[in-house]
Amino acid sequence: MPRMTGSRAFAEMVKGYGVTHVFFVPTILLEALAEMDDLGVCKILTHGEKAAAYMADGYARAAGRPGVCLAQQIGASNLAAGLRDSRMAGSPVVAVTGGPATAGRYRRAYQEVEDFAQFDAVTKLNLEVDDVTRLPDLMRHAFRAATSGAPGPVHLRLRGSHGQVVEAEADLRPLSEPQFSCVPAFRPAPEPERVREAVARLTGAQRPIIVAGGGVVMSQAQAELVEFAEKLQIPVATSLTAKGAIPDNHALSVGVAGVYSRACANQAVSEADLVFFVGNHTGGQVTANWKIPAAGTPAIQLDIDGAELGRNYPNAVSLLGDAKVALRMMVDAAQRKESGSAAAWTGRVQELVKAWRLKMEPMLRSEAVPLRPERLCREITEALPDNGVVVSDTGHAGMWTGQMIDFTRPGQRYIRCEGSLGWGLPGAMGVKCALPDHPVLCFTGDGGLYYHLPELETAARHGINLVVVINNNSSLNQEIPLVRDAYKEKRDTLSGEIWRFQTKADLGKVAEALGCAAFRVEKPGQLKELLPRAWAMNKPVVIDCISEEQALAPTAWLPGAAARGH
Repeated sequence: MPRMTGSRAFAEMVKGYGVTHVFFVPTILLEALAEMDDLGVCKILTHGEKAAAYMADGYARAAGRPGVCLAQQIGASNLAAGLRDSRMAGSPVVAVTGGPATAGRYRRAYQEVEDFAQFDAVTKLNLEVDDVTRLPDLMRHAFRAATSGAPGPVHLRLRGSHGQVVEAEADLRPLSEPQFSCVPAFRPAPEPERVREAVARLTGAQRPIIVAGGGVVMSQAQAELVEFAEKLQIPVATSLTAKGAIPDNHALSVGVAGVYSRACANQAVSEADLVFFVGNHTGGQVTANWKIPAAGTPAIQLDIDGAELGRNYPNAVSLLGDAKVALRMMVDAAQRKESGSAAAWTGRVQELVKAWRLKMEPMLRSEAVPLRPERLCREITEALPDNGVVVSDTGHAGMWTGQMIDFTRPGQRYIRCEGSLGWGLPGAMGVKCALPDHPVLCFTGDGGLYYHLPELETAARHGINLVVVINNNSSLNQEIPLVRDAYKEKRDTLSGEIWRFQTKADLGKVAEALGCAAFRVEKPGQLKELLPRAWAMNKPVVIDCISEEQALAPTAWLPGAAARGH
């Protein structure tokens, strides 16, 4: 084996796994970062560990290969907090931190807190590297775990506050395993008899529906999903993560179901007599907290992780396998259903979609000033290029974009925050690093942007040329109903202290001071006109859209409940 430092081995292995960018807060692995200069790996210095984790998450989801983030020992807790989203998203992130030096353990060394266990809850695998000779095999172990089965983040803690253990020299073999440089690393197939049983049940159902999740996107199974739905004439709803897996203008598309949803999607799923869950966890968000479909509705579930099968809905058929492989088997096993035989059900679903669109149309075309967020979403739909990517923050940003933006071309993509407000900007920066030739738009509110506002400087410094659209209502206005309930309409002027920001803050000027271009949008139509220009500017652009403070996104449709909004 060649003799080299662990720093060189680390750099070569990162390169060998196809990683093009690493995101970090110093001081960590300084010699390894220096070695990366020879190998063409781009180093992205961020202003916070959570932002580094979010960038690695966005990068991994967009690229379909592991993202790498680094932090020294004192920043480990911040990095662990940032991995919460990649864990929920099933995103293959490799996080590396420094750890206690042997001589300082249990002696109150400077900045030392035992934080290793913090990573247990937010990773698939949590490992320590105490000897440089273990670095190659444990790195391979980390990449295997991150990309195999249901993907997810992993953590390596290196001895020494900034990972000095790897600076030693040893006989090392920096072997990378190409199979584990992308997801899915394996594509297992379900048993053929279960495939046949699932197809038979779906064929025989009167009102079947597919609910597609993020596993479809991670498996790149969008084409198979649409082909199967068309062959059996089955309507398709998606989770928010899988938005765009079927074009929004497809006759069988009913939109996003669950909490951040279109009413027509929840209505269609609630009326189904058989639900086929493909690559989603049947978790609280996609099922509106397990109310849609109702308990007792027959279900079929396809997932790459056997532990998910039947977790929340007892399955009539469980299919363990990769979404792309399994859906291809189902396409091949199915007999084409004549559209007429399914016309009653597909017609009913199309009526629901049409009714929802008619209801939303006035807001989507609203001329109101301050702006309506629905109008902003319509303008994004109309301006988004064929290969454009929309990256959404959570909360209202996810609700507006999930419901109101249409993706009508196969090359368009949607990547969403899985839960932590503020993810949008750094997450979108990671997406842009992974997809430098794609127009990337980040949709966030001013409340979300404030979390990681300094990363605009990072974007400008590194030429991460995304466009950031701010739905700026000078507030966290999603909280209005909760605050009003708490205050019971009393002392309402003071209740605003819980959710309002100052209105004089000029985010465009801040963005310009940090090296970005900036525009202010106050009238309908301006955003659509600005977006092509912004994508062509070859620098980060912030578009500050002044929107209605009281504009609340419609809440989820539930059987027997009145929706809020509009």
